[in-house]
Amino acid sequence: MAEKQSILGRISQLAKANINSLLDRAEDPELMLDQMVRDYTANIAEAEQAVAQTIGNLRLAEQDHAEDVRAATEWGNKALAASQRADQLRASGDTADADKFDNLAKVAIGKQMGFETEARTAEPMIASQREVVEKLKAGLTGMKDKLGDLKNKRDELVARAKSAQAQAQVQDAVKSIDIFDPTSEVSRFEEKVRRQEAQVAGAAEVAASSIDMQFEELEDSAKSVEVEARLAELKSGRAPAIGS
Repeated sequence: MAEKQSILGRISQLAKANINSLLDRAEDPELMLDQMVRDYTANIAEAEQAVAQTIGNLRLAEQDHAEDVRAATEWGNKALAASQRADQLRASGDTADADKFDNLAKVAIGKQMGFETEARTAEPMIASQREVVEKLKAGLTGMKDKLGDLKNKRDELVARAKSAQAQAQVQDAVKSIDIFDPTSEVSRFEEKVRRQEAQVAGAAEVAASSIDMQFEELEDSAKSVEVEARLAELKSGRAPAIGS
């Protein structure tokens, strides 16, 4: 009986286990759920064996009780038949045989009383076993329901974990984009192009300035030639009069 109570207590404890509370205290809920599923499955198999054995013992006790009741009834009928036969013999004056049948009736009554006692003694135990069996069945049903909850919770958690992992990967990708901004590389290239353009423009300005200087030098040279020519005219007396 103590073993049955122990089984009943363990089944009740497992059936009433608060899954959410256990998960809140778990470092790795998914691994804990997998372990709990394995443990619950093993415990259910053990509980099913225990319940089956308890039910088997109950059915044997019920069969024994039914046999005791049947035997008590059978011996009661034999006692009645022997007593009636004794009364008939005594009525006919056969006292010796009447006493013999009365003694058989007493033996039958003794047998009847013995089986009745066994039946009455077994009834409280059978009632108790029936109660235990019902509790074990209810506990087993609760365990199976919890196992279903565990499996659903595990599947939900795995799906959520995968979703969270995918979101984390997206976040990491976004962070890497923020850290390595391609627009900054474009900006640097644009700046390089601007410097090249400015350099070309500067070179063009330098080239233009050189041409202007050449033309200025050419003009200065022409002026110098003219000055020399006029000086020669002055020396030769052919210089035109001023104002003419």
